[in-house]
Amino acid sequence: MHNPSTTVLNKAIALVSTGHFFSHFYMLLLPPLFPILHDEFGVSFTQLGFAVTVYSLTTALTQMPVGYLVDRYGARWILLGGLVAESLAIILIGLYPDYRVLLWMMALSGLGNAVFHPCDYTILNARVPAQRIGQAFSIHTFSGLLGSAVAAPLVVYLAAWSHWYTALISCGLAGLLVTAIMAWNSQALSTEPARQTPESKPRGYAVQLLISAPILLALLFFVGLAMFGNAITKFGIAALEIGGQADLKSATLVITVYLFTAPAGVLIGGWVADRIERHARFVIACLAAVAGCALGVALLSPATPVLILLFAISGLCSGCVSPSRDMMIRALTPAGQSGKVFGFVSTGFNIGGILAPPLFGFILDRGEPSQLFLVAGLLSLATILTVYLTGQSSRQRLTESLSG
Repeated sequence: MHNPSTTVLNKAIALVSTGHFFSHFYMLLLPPLFPILHDEFGVSFTQLGFAVTVYSLTTALTQMPVGYLVDRYGARWILLGGLVAESLAIILIGLYPDYRVLLWMMALSGLGNAVFHPCDYTILNARVPAQRIGQAFSIHTFSGLLGSAVAAPLVVYLAAWSHWYTALISCGLAGLLVTAIMAWNSQALSTEPARQTPESKPRGYAVQLLISAPILLALLFFVGLAMFGNAITKFGIAALEIGGQADLKSATLVITVYLFTAPAGVLIGGWVADRIERHARFVIACLAAVAGCALGVALLSPATPVLILLFAISGLCSGCVSPSRDMMIRALTPAGQSGKVFGFVSTGFNIGGILAPPLFGFILDRGEPSQLFLVAGLLSLATILTVYLTGQSSRQRLTESLSG
């Protein structure tokens, strides 16, 4: 029988992870409907792509300010508000099928999405004991990946069964229902806000913290991870097919293997993260394996069975990185600063998501698809440097440098 503290702990992890599931779910809900929306709205695919850019930019611009609010006022109601905003945005897109409405709602959805990383990590850091935090981080990341995987097949099935707008409205209502359940159990999400007095921190402390070398290196760490992930998941199939390394069916299988081994790696990585102290070394080893696999694909042009093996290893190691990555950031973060630090470094995902598509699209347009994997592998190697330098820092040294 669970004691009350264990029950509350498990409830906190479950609620935060459920919210993270929906954040990724809503992120990938619209792209599968683009062929339908192209005709319904009478707009080009470029215009639909711009709507996605609006979403990403809104998240990138608001995630750090949200982190400040989380540290000052607590995470619970901001998290619930973000899920409500995303759910309502999806519902309104279905209710009002107009391109201008789509743009405004994508901005609202991007704002809602901005709350999850600052809120989630603040809650987990506050509620989960140190001996279980790696596992909690892994469940949190796994739930987001699961949301990404479920979005496309579910919305396409619902649209085929009824209408595209019914599918969106249904998915939005599901988010509101989940928000109500989370609100009912919201005591498990409570955190103690860091209400700092002007005397407790020097003027400009927060800005100095975020522009300090360790935090900026952590931001670059996230950018590198995002760019590698975008290269493989968004352009990998096209690169393998255009380069003649696999036909479309085989290339799809290869990348699907990567997508399914990554969540498994996250769970393994969570188990490892709770049992080791030198998280930077583990991350470096994983990134070296990832880089080796990508460079092997680029330089050796292996047959399909070997491709599957290389991408399985790459996906597994990429997933293993996530919990230890989060443990590294946690180890750097001063007390009461989790929202702004995690909000800031997580913006690296958005920056990578903005930079990667034109870069890798340009590589494919040049007719040199193998270079995509070469560049991805080199990016992974470059990311190792940011991990090494970040791992040389500590919360104590960072705090002392800021106070001094």
